[in-house]
Amino acid sequence: MEAALEETGGRFSLVVLAARRARQINAYFNELGEGIGHYVPPQVHSLSRKPLTIAFEEIAEHKVTAATLDDAE
Repeated sequence: MEAALEETGGRFSLVVLAARRARQINAYFNELGEGIGHYVPPQVHSLSRKPLTIAFEEIAEHKVTAATLDDAE
């Protein structure tokens, strides 16, 4: 958890990033049998089957990062 927190720079950013990625992972698992392929599969090998735990592991291993937008954009 410490590595993931250092990666994002704050608790709120970590929670938002992990929640968004967990939704993507959950959607990926739900569409597996349909062959659509809109979502990126999990980027880490995890023993957990919970999307939020997988998302935290991806963030801690620098597989998922948060993009920041400048005020001009």
